[in-house]
Amino acid sequence: MDYPIEYYQFFIKFNEGDYYTCHDLLEEIWMTDKQNLFLKGLLQMSVAIYHYEYGNVKGARLMFQRALECFEPYPALYWGLDTEELSNFVKECLKRLPALDSVSYDEVGELPNLPDIHLYLKEDV
Repeated sequence: MDYPIEYYQFFIKFNEGDYYTCHDLLEEIWMTDKQNLFLKGLLQMSVAIYHYEYGNVKGARLMFQRALECFEPYPALYWGLDTEELSNFVKECLKRLPALDSVSYDEVGELPNLPDIHLYLKEDV
């Protein structure tokens, strides 16, 4: 399947840790296909990580929860991604978030690390 060029660029930026750009890339695609909640979930997952990196734990929690809801109705492989792997990643992130709303930018380094995930397209079977 051929995907929009922004989707391929999203993988590069996500794996580089540029979550702000990920949001912009996915938003361009999602704005043309708002029924695709899977893309919305990827967008929210990226935003959640971005929030967390800047100490906005409450915003990260909210976005991770919304991302999880978006992934749930999709089959095991959708748009070349393993939706179970994505859901498990988000669930693990939620487990690691501390029970507070935010920390100052100076304290961000003291937050628990989120799990690692590298996104790549899998073959549709």
